[in-house]
Amino acid sequence: MLTMYSTSWCGYCKRLKRQLDDAGIGYQVIDIESDPTAEQLVREANNGNATVPTVVFPDGTVMTNPSIRQVTEKVTSAA
Repeated sequence: MLTMYSTSWCGYCKRLKRQLDDAGIGYQVIDIESDPTAEQLVREANNGNATVPTVVFPDGTVMTNPSIRQVTEKVTSAA
């Protein structure tokens, strides 16, 4: 299952969540504004920036603001 680091106000996050739902790809969401540890993880993955959505795949790879196509390709290649 994917982990998406997000905020409540992020339009890109809302779009990706909707697209993941439509594609039937399972994910969990962690709001970095409520979880300082999650925010730090996102900053470490993004050169100090709290850029969302940041998606972490089960194999540990990370994508920042990925398209649904990028996510689908990654999930399909891992299957």
